[in-house]
Amino acid sequence: MSLAEPAALPVATSAAPRLHVLKRFSNRFKASLPAYLLLLPSLVFLALFTYGAMGRVLVDALYQRATPKAPLRFVGLDNIASVLADPAFTGAVVNNLIYAVGTAVPSIALALLFALALARTHAVNSALRAALFLPVLIPMVAASALFLFIFLPNVGLLDYYIGRLLPVLPNWLGDPDIALYAIMIITIWKNAGYYMLFFLAGLQAVPEDVMEAAHLDGAGPYQRLRHIILPELKPTFLFVTVIAILNAVTQVDHVFVMTQGGPSNSTNLVLFYIYQQAVEHYDIGKASAATLLTLAALMGLTALSFRTMANREGGS
Repeated sequence: MSLAEPAALPVATSAAPRLHVLKRFSNRFKASLPAYLLLLPSLVFLALFTYGAMGRVLVDALYQRATPKAPLRFVGLDNIASVLADPAFTGAVVNNLIYAVGTAVPSIALALLFALALARTHAVNSALRAALFLPVLIPMVAASALFLFIFLPNVGLLDYYIGRLLPVLPNWLGDPDIALYAIMIITIWKNAGYYMLFFLAGLQAVPEDVMEAAHLDGAGPYQRLRHIILPELKPTFLFVTVIAILNAVTQVDHVFVMTQGGPSNSTNLVLFYIYQQAVEHYDIGKASAATLLTLAALMGLTALSFRTMANREGGS
């Protein structure tokens, strides 16, 4: 017995730290178990409808199916090459770029103007803020139906009021030269109030003592705006710009309701092109390839924007 006892001591001492670590892990797991249980439904939905869908798109982009019942055929990167060579996709990308710039710039400018005008909190400004934010609460389909009535040729509200000023009235949604700009109006109308909230929050971070000191030194409103307010709002500008570009790519309900991509594909945006390939032509591989290209472009743009924001904040 005396010879066996010394050999058992190293085993006991080496097992003690392991038991201690396991006990600490068990205690932490028990403490965080309620949180994991509360997060479980969201994690399941996230896995199924976000990451699962992304994985499915990645797989579908590498395969092709001639008919709905035909077997899948591996084609590699042929779907991506087919999308890049498609003039309809190129046209949709160009339309989306024009649409993104034409909606983001006016929306952000109006949002900043509204925020500066309504920065002070009182009853009148609160009512005006609510009125400007109201379009955000209207579903895009309902707003599109409303603007469809406004843009009706000859009998719409817009033609009714400007008919006294112009001898020839344009066909707002039927003319390929102006149809894209017509649907931009609804996006600007809906998003300006939403972006205003971010600028209102950004204005709260502008130091009041700096503004007062500038006012006492004789700086006028324009000087304070240029040298104090706008530099302080640079992170807000960058964040809102990213949101505006994402909205320009993901908002397509008004195209469905108002133009269906016409006339002559003048309002065909990337997301509507993907819908056409998947639903109308049942080319799932091509639609998935276009989706991957769009996601890659958006992720690259978002990463570049936030990296620029981080560099500016680090430099400042």
